[in-house]
Amino acid sequence: MGIHLLPSSFTTTTLLLRTTLTKPNSAFHMASTSQNGLSDQKQKQGLSFTDYLRGLSILIYESFFEKITSRHLKNPLPLPPLSDLTIILTGPTSGIGLEIARNLTFSGAHLVMAARNTKAAHDLINQWNHERSSEDDDEAKLLDIEVMKLDLLSLQSVVKFAQEWNSRSRPVNVLINNAGIYSMKPQSFSEDKFETHLQVNHLAPALLSILLLPSLKKGSPSRIVNNSSTGHFLGFVDVDDMNFTSRRRKFSGFKGYTSSKLAQVMFSSILQKMLPGESGISVVCASPGSVRYTNVARDLPEMLQRVLQPLSFFLYTPKEGCRSVLYAATYPQVQDYTKSLKAQNSLVCAYINHDCSFGCVSKEAQNLEVSMKVWEKTLYMIGLPSDAVDKLLSGDTVEVSKKYKNE
Repeated sequence: MGIHLLPSSFTTTTLLLRTTLTKPNSAFHMASTSQNGLSDQKQKQGLSFTDYLRGLSILIYESFFEKITSRHLKNPLPLPPLSDLTIILTGPTSGIGLEIARNLTFSGAHLVMAARNTKAAHDLINQWNHERSSEDDDEAKLLDIEVMKLDLLSLQSVVKFAQEWNSRSRPVNVLINNAGIYSMKPQSFSEDKFETHLQVNHLAPALLSILLLPSLKKGSPSRIVNNSSTGHFLGFVDVDDMNFTSRRRKFSGFKGYTSSKLAQVMFSSILQKMLPGESGISVVCASPGSVRYTNVARDLPEMLQRVLQPLSFFLYTPKEGCRSVLYAATYPQVQDYTKSLKAQNSLVCAYINHDCSFGCVSKEAQNLEVSMKVWEKTLYMIGLPSDAVDKLLSGDTVEVSKKYKNE
């Protein structure tokens, strides 16, 4: 079992639509074989006014009333015992990720901080160990944390991380894809030539999730938890131009962010479908709500930040925003819910609202045909074969192309 990088001259063949997911008469099959869906999608260039208005109203309602609707939640959220769990967390050094990391490690989990800035991660570990020792009268046990380098703006870094972890033959009980970006700067691209929102919010986490499937299977029952966003309700994915290079749609940071978050939800739903029940791996998306004091919108113009400052009264702090992700990652009822969705052959993966309730994804995210195309295109872009999930779960080697496909 393993992951191999193919030479840059390797060319991936066009991915074929997988038709063996469900029985021919299932709702999933009927939805995926809609006669008119493809032609309609080709003509569609964005959300309808009604869908956009619906998404905007959901976002506004969440921003102003999330503290009221979640007043039943404790802060911090009490967690079940985690001493037997190994949890990998991306983006652990700031904002929501920092609070997730702190809560998990102080609850006894073996935490793997997958961080771009490893020095910041080690500084946090030293700080937390100092806090822990000063709080206890007796000699305190050091927190069970380790740091591994991971840069989501480099797909080779993702592959290297997964290779290193899988080589240890150790289980992963929870993978939390927390790291994200929302930039208002001009359009930029990663070293892999992917639009930065697309790579950080969707492509890199997708690659990491699939490559870690062998370790997640060892840790089953296990979970892949994606830090999602209500912004996906305002997103639209042009499958033929996910990289925003054709100029059919004018790029903006808002479009880059919302479309990447929608692609994340769509991909997660198909991944949940692809995973056999016996693998014991669940896929969950969790919305943290509207959160202030995070790095997600660090590139907002200073004037706009001042204008939005009075609104921060209504928004979550990172300590409040981390609760839904912690709930999705640790509470047993979430695992039960994902199993029930699997049994019902649900079209979408589990989605956790900011108030830790089970919610629904956007209408666009329920478009099964487009979701399947997002799945196929994503695998193509990150250099994975169409049967990667089956191969990795069966213990076979998967070859990853170094020449990622950004067209």
